Amino acid sequence: MGLLGAGAWAKFAHIPGYLRDPRCELVAIADPLLARAQEFATEFGIPDVYDSHEALIARPDIHLVDVCTPSATHFALSWAALEAGKHVLCEKPVAYDYTETLRAAALAKSKGLKTKLGFTFRYSPAMRYMKELIDDGFIGTPFIYNGYEQNSQFLDPLNPLRQVDHEADQSVIQVSSLEGYGAPIMDLGHLFMGSRFKAVVGTMKNFVPERVVRATGTMMRMNIDDGDIFIGEFENGAIGSVQTSFVTVGNYPGLEARVYGSKGALICRLVEENGVCESLKAASADHVEFRELEIPARFYPPGGSKSESWRSSFYANLVSSLISEILSDGPENEGNFEDGAHVQELINAVERSFRERRWVSIPLVSEPAS
Repeated sequence: MGLLGAGAWAKFAHIPGYLRDPRCELVAIADPLLARAQEFATEFGIPDVYDSHEALIARPDIHLVDVCTPSATHFALSWAALEAGKHVLCEKPVAYDYTETLRAAALAKSKGLKTKLGFTFRYSPAMRYMKELIDDGFIGTPFIYNGYEQNSQFLDPLNPLRQVDHEADQSVIQVSSLEGYGAPIMDLGHLFMGSRFKAVVGTMKNFVPERVVRATGTMMRMNIDDGDIFIGEFENGAIGSVQTSFVTVGNYPGLEARVYGSKGALICRLVEENGVCESLKAASADHVEFRELEIPARFYPPGGSKSESWRSSFYANLVSSLISEILSDGPENEGNFEDGAHVQELINAVERSFRERRWVSIPLVSEPAS
């Protein structure tokens, strides 16, 4: 496989995941900042280095391309790799418009290729165990989903804001937390409830208006949603709520997923506290006090434990999942571009709901030309 992008997330999550799995070989890395790519190559023993994606994607010996670059570049790079016949792992989002992600999903399907989004948190050991319990009927019929992404890294306006368009129109609020932090907890809602949202109503809010922006290094007006919340109805009759934020106090990674059903309830919390990065609690109709569950060893990557960093632990499971899907040559392909498109459509629906101050149905209907 080959890696596009030599940033921090590649260093702490992606690369360790590939090096941990003996079924794959990381043979090349590309980044426009060639010195940065060379630094990574030296540190991790990656044989070949490029300053552009074209040379890496063109190699016939590379079967899988990992797109770990700034968000605005994801679609073009993923499309190029798919056209070249490569399986693709891409960080979220593939595209800001869900229809573009669906186009990429269709291209992959037409070529028999596997795709996967960086929905890191569905691969945490605790979340994997929670999914198994739901599938085994522990909660019965799912009634209610509550999802939270609580993170305070941008509560301090001097912490440089990244992955934003600093040239966007600041007279109107721009989507940021809803997309950057909301996507994983929305994905978990679809995964756990066995159904997708069919209608939503939500709001977005800008709490910290002036921030330092990484792209400029200066304090700027940034009218972004650093807090948002929505409620919705699922296709199967369940209901749910999702809250995401840049300014809610709490440690990394800051996710919490709650599912309540006819027989029981599960609460999974992914927060680094007291040396542990995740926990899973359960209650049932005849045992209503929540008790913590031990995560079975089979849900951890080789050598992993509950005290390992979430970055390496969760991503090792993600990488292992994709490699298993590629090598199986079967239809299995979870967390793929189609799943990503449905999450992006949900994000687009919540934004439309906020701007038009109304409930919005999914699938979205294109707006008529003005």
